[in-house]
Amino acid sequence: MTPARTLVRLRPRPDVHAISRDFLSLITGADGSIDGGAEHGLFVHETRMLSRYRWTVDGEPLAPVALSAVEPHTWLGYYIREAPGNEEGGDDHGSGMMDPASEYTLELRIDRRAAAGVRERVCLTNYTQQPTRFRLALDADADFADLQETSGERTQRGTCERSWDEDARALTFDYRAEHAFEHQGTSGTAAVHRRLAVRICHSHSPPHYEALDAGGRIAFDVEIDAGGTWTATVEWVPETEPLKLLDGRPPTPFAESFADWDARDAAFLGAAATFETAESGTLAPVVTAALDRARRDLAALRLYSLDRPAEPGAAGERAWTVAAGLPIYLALYGRDTLTAAWQAAPLGPEMLAGTLPTLARFQGTESVAWRDERPGRMLHEMHTGPLKVLGYAPTARYYGSATTSAFFPVAAAEHWHWTGDRDAAFRHLGPALDAIRWLDAHGDRDGDGFYEYLTRSSQGTKHQAWKDSPDAIVGADGRQVEPPIATCEEQAYVYQAKVVFAEVLWSLGNRDEARRLFQEARDLKERFNEAFWMDDEGFFAMGLDADKNQIKAIGSNPGHCLACGIVPADQARRVADRLFEPDLWSGWGVRTLSDQNPAYNPYSYHRGSVWPVEHGTFALAFMRYGLWDHLHRLARAQFEVSSLFEHGRLPEVFGGHARNDEQPFPAFYPQANSPQAWSASAIFCFAQAMLGLYPYAPLKLLVVDPHLPEWLPELTVRGLRVGEARATIRFFRKDDGSSSYRVEHIEGTLHVVRQPSPWSLTATTGERLADALASLLPGK
Repeated sequence: MTPARTLVRLRPRPDVHAISRDFLSLITGADGSIDGGAEHGLFVHETRMLSRYRWTVDGEPLAPVALSAVEPHTWLGYYIREAPGNEEGGDDHGSGMMDPASEYTLELRIDRRAAAGVRERVCLTNYTQQPTRFRLALDADADFADLQETSGERTQRGTCERSWDEDARALTFDYRAEHAFEHQGTSGTAAVHRRLAVRICHSHSPPHYEALDAGGRIAFDVEIDAGGTWTATVEWVPETEPLKLLDGRPPTPFAESFADWDARDAAFLGAAATFETAESGTLAPVVTAALDRARRDLAALRLYSLDRPAEPGAAGERAWTVAAGLPIYLALYGRDTLTAAWQAAPLGPEMLAGTLPTLARFQGTESVAWRDERPGRMLHEMHTGPLKVLGYAPTARYYGSATTSAFFPVAAAEHWHWTGDRDAAFRHLGPALDAIRWLDAHGDRDGDGFYEYLTRSSQGTKHQAWKDSPDAIVGADGRQVEPPIATCEEQAYVYQAKVVFAEVLWSLGNRDEARRLFQEARDLKERFNEAFWMDDEGFFAMGLDADKNQIKAIGSNPGHCLACGIVPADQARRVADRLFEPDLWSGWGVRTLSDQNPAYNPYSYHRGSVWPVEHGTFALAFMRYGLWDHLHRLARAQFEVSSLFEHGRLPEVFGGHARNDEQPFPAFYPQANSPQAWSASAIFCFAQAMLGLYPYAPLKLLVVDPHLPEWLPELTVRGLRVGEARATIRFFRKDDGSSSYRVEHIEGTLHVVRQPSPWSLTATTGERLADALASLLPGK
């Protein structure tokens, strides 16, 4: 039986409901209320602006009967209780043991919708045959805690004024805090001023306000005839001080944000590529459902406040970027946004077009140890919560990642391949080269030709490679390895950055710089394979420690090396096979750490869990080396496990438990985010790899090389954009097991050619690609 046909439906964080939009998230308890629990509240720019919010009837909560998000930014809840004053019922509950609340029902229906604030519509219905009267009350309070403080000790000390405006019918919470900070020579005074108005826009009876020791209560005297209704509309309108992240741009007006942001979503989803299938007896419906869910989840994680108008001549109405995940990663993360943008590029160029200039705007410009900032270094994370803005922590703008600076040139090259936009390529040129220069000048700390990390900050991130949790890097004996460390995947990322951006430079006419980067990449590849290869394992070491000894722990890291092409062709199959050995392969995916390592823990963030985002990378790796059986096995497992999760959505991370009859589904990492941007984007890598899609818009070219498995015999891609052209292509598996395609429609000029991708080592070496493509460019 396939997972899609079982009863298993796993939900991350089952004790909460969450909706979000832009930098706002509403996280309630299982009953839809906010009661001050850890991580529960209305969060705006990582600030808890509501810490308590609950409706009661005559002082008692109603019973929740059906609660669910409708869309990522909308939510609906049904609550009931026995209508106050009911005289219809008796003591006879019938043979069905009927509850009086279901037979003599007062229903409360709450409809919430998020945009630049929250609009809540409340409807009470009296489903009895006699009138009822009662007091409806709303208790609310705000603590303006930083997201980090909700489950820990309060650090900031500010003042919150609570006031009721009778004319505006609004309860306002107004918070101010200042902090003088000094960290490693960086000092200053910072302030926050944040407020929230809970406004009664409409109600069938007037509100009465009562101040409480904490917060306030807004009450209504309600009378409802038999079969009648009572309604109210409440708006939660947040405000913040000007934020550096927003670069002084005015916020979208509260009232306008609802229709405006809906229109922006509709524009993207209307233009984005879609995936269809006519199959019903295979895994194909699961595949298309997962692709569609991922498409919509990425749109739902859009940071509307950072939208950019499309550049002249660029495809798409707007350029935009995404938050990393819900509920706790509503912030700008450098490597997350870059990864999500390039992995999801088959949908369209809008995410790349928005992410690249946004990160370029915050590229490092000075040397600040506390923030791990250097000129040219790309941003790791940027937060707007009070602790960060006030200077208690460096993460208001923090640079402690080795990965982002290598990812930026790769993402810039992807944008060039999909759009052929020369003007944009020239705009990305400076930031990309500055990022590479930072890698060479400071990433290689000791001049040995490898790229190590070591924080300079007293509050910095200890591990700054792909696995960045504080206990992520361990040796074969399970003991933690202390930085400086040169991980294998970071060498591969630099190699890939130099190879692919050299191709862009060559295409733009900067041949000398292109040759230099190619040669540096070639030299790095040779050094890497000598220093990191473990022939007894047929695998690469996880890294080199401070003494340049191999870190011999077995983990998922070498899969990234395959994807980047730094692995010689004659070793690729051994590396791929090692990823599928039982200690790494759980049956659902590749574990981050072998289950034979003493430090293995299936619940750990990076010591045995399974990350879907890695598997998107691995899928492209297997395509690159023509390892189709490996690709099909990996993609099938990921699609099958997606069908076990609520909404068919791959979460941020899940447990590394072995797939077997006794364990028919894995457990969660307890704080997994869902949706998560780069888990959603990984879905498109599976499709891209199996279809062999490779765009080269400068030549109006799309290369395809489909290898469809039995479980996905047919897939149609509709509205695929390459440059200014759009194509609809049907891919299908033939009776002899081979795969083919048919171009059903093209708008504009696009040459669709069947051959392995030029990056594929089954076609040519990546290092010759720039020469091969440049020779075809007009005028060359």
